[in-house]
This record gives sequence, structure tokens and C-alpha cells, in this order.
Amino acid sequence: MHATTSLTIRLMGRLEIKAGSKSIRVGGRHAQALIGLLALRPRLRLRDTIAAELWPDLDGPTAASLRQALWLIRSAFTSAGLCADDWIEADQDSLGLRRDIRLDLDTALFERLASGGAEDAERALALYTGDLLEGLGHECFAAERERLSDLYEDLLAIVAASRLERGDLAGARRAATELLARDPLREEAHTVLIALYGRSGTRSQIVRQYRRLCGILRSELSVTPLPETDATYRVALARATSRSRQRVAEVGFEPRGSRTFPTVLASSA
Repeated sequence: MHATTSLTIRLMGRLEIKAGSKSIRVGGRHAQALIGLLALRPRLRLRDTIAAELWPDLDGPTAASLRQALWLIRSAFTSAGLCADDWIEADQDSLGLRRDIRLDLDTALFERLASGGAEDAERALALYTGDLLEGLGHECFAAERERLSDLYEDLLAIVAASRLERGDLAGARRAATELLARDPLREEAHTVLIALYGRSGTRSQIVRQYRRLCGILRSELSVTPLPETDATYRVALARATSRSRQRVAEVGFEPRGSRTFPTVLASSA
């Protein structure tokens, strides 16, 4: 094996592994969890420590479960025409990925891009095809899964605001809506929707979104929207009202009730 050969592992969403140019299909949830854990912590570690992390609540011996999972991983490399020992370092007591391979993880690239500018943030969002090792319920992944999920949600908020600023209203709406589907308490996503409805929506859309925000904040946190959100709401209403009056002027008549528009304040929501 050449020292430059890489092991590429996609951990976000569905597990995908490539050794060089060859795909490695690992079967079995425990085997997938083991290769995922080795990827996240590739250094040589004690087998007992790895087994305890993967199966902390297992009543019987965990060494047998670890051996079975490792056998499945080795078999996957063999099925791809590769020698597992070129990629995995193992002895009687320890286990890890070899230190002389190049390990490329989507999680590492995701974090690097997340710390960059707006363009990098867009690329980072595209990398996030699902939560960390989605479908594997092993507790050892919970903390890292939540950390990456929080980072993804922060990126959604940043990208939604950036898209709105440059006039990509459809893109801003997608990002804000996805963020709210994951966490309805993210006020900045509600604010983006209120602002874009002010640019291209209706007064009723603006009011509904603001009322939805007020209700969630009141029931979950017992607070009212931030002053910045209130300001965005008023500007959005003013824009929508101006746009409505312009359309009325163009057709030459004024519908009933067009001289007034609803005012919804957090204190009265």
C-alpha cells in the first residue's frame, strides 16, 4: 500500500467508506458503529475501552461482540480485494486505524468550512446530508452528534440571513424553514421569514409568522421577541402595505379595508 492512499469515510447521514478508489460495504450495525468510532478516534486504543464505549449496558462479555464486529469489517475489506491489515492496526489488546494512512472525514471538512466565510458556509451545508451516523443508536456518538447538529443549525441561520441579504429569497426561505423544523425556538429564522414576506409576501403571512413566534416564545420561554425582531416586523408590514397600495393604485380602485393593517405586538400576542 502506498503511504498516500486515503481512507475516505462519510459519517454524516448514511455511513460510506472508500479505501482509495474502492467502496467498502460494512454490514451489521455493530460493525458500522465500530468503524465509525475508529474513524472519530483513530489512534490506537485498548480493546476493552472501545468495547465499553460501544456497549456500556451489555450484560454479557463485550470482547466477543467486538471480535464479531471487527471480523465483519475485515471481511468487508477482503470482499473489496483489499488487505484489512493495510488499514487497521490491531493486536491482542489494542485496536485502531493505521497511522500511516491518510484519513479523510466529511466531519472534519464540515468543521473547517463552517469556520470560513459565506461561500464556505454554503459548501458546509451541502456536506451535511444527515446527523452523525444516522440510524445508529450507540450512546457513544450522542455528544458528537449533538455538537455537529448545533453547528449545522448555526450555519443554517447564517446562510438564511446571507441569502436574504443578497436577494435569494427562495434560498433564504429554505434555510430558515429547515432550521425551524429542527428547532422552532430559533428566533433569527422567524425574523428572516418575516423580512422576506415583507419583500415578496403578504401582510397576512407576516402577521402569522410573527404570531407564531410570539406564541412559541411565550409558551416555551415566557419571553417576548427581541427589539430587533419587532423592528423587522414593522418594516415588513410597512413594505407589504406599500406594495399593496401600489397595486391598488395601478388597477384604479381601493378594496374595502385597505386603509388599515393589523398591528401585532409581543405584549398583546
